[in-house]
Amino acid sequence: MGKWFVAVAGNIGVGKSSLTGLLSERLDWEPFFEAVTDNPYLADFYDNMRHWSFHSQVFFLSRRLRHQHQLLQRPNSVVQDRTVYEDAEIFARNLYLQGLMAERDYQSYRELYEVLTLLLPPPDLVVYLRASVPTLQSRIANRGRSFERAISIDYLEQLNTLYDEWIDGFESCPVLTLPADNLDFVANPSHLDLIVERILDKLQGQEEVVFP
Repeated sequence: MGKWFVAVAGNIGVGKSSLTGLLSERLDWEPFFEAVTDNPYLADFYDNMRHWSFHSQVFFLSRRLRHQHQLLQRPNSVVQDRTVYEDAEIFARNLYLQGLMAERDYQSYRELYEVLTLLLPPPDLVVYLRASVPTLQSRIANRGRSFERAISIDYLEQLNTLYDEWIDGFESCPVLTLPADNLDFVANPSHLDLIVERILDKLQGQEEVVFP
């Protein structure tokens, strides 16, 4: 095996952090987790999205780009919890479409994102965890973050739509889509085994990856 850079993508609550940790343990890859608890704007953002959207998204973008720069310097394989692309293509775009980020702020954010991502190479593989809204709601409730209690069904549905649109047009690197409604890789080791097998196959150029 060579040095790999794998990123785990997916909606809020889908299990990105859990899968990142499990892959890191199973494959001895270094994990880079999403900056959530240390975002100084996040609780305010969920309380008043219109006012704090730009601030929160710039924080996430800067932290993700810093992580991506750091992980590219590592001598061994790494796995990243959420990609830099999602910050712009899903979350910032959704805020703009909903009128929760001003045109001027959105265009400034996009310019920053597009310039910086030109300077950094893409992952070797994006693992996309796809789940229905009821599954997302259940997992969000189970992890018990107080600032996530106000996330609406409509918000999660819109994010799912944007995720599907993004993945359909994403060409920067290969993508492995996992049906997260039917996979419990935390409680079921055989599901994790299957995911690891498919990831390694995909990294080695085997394109026909079909889940049962």
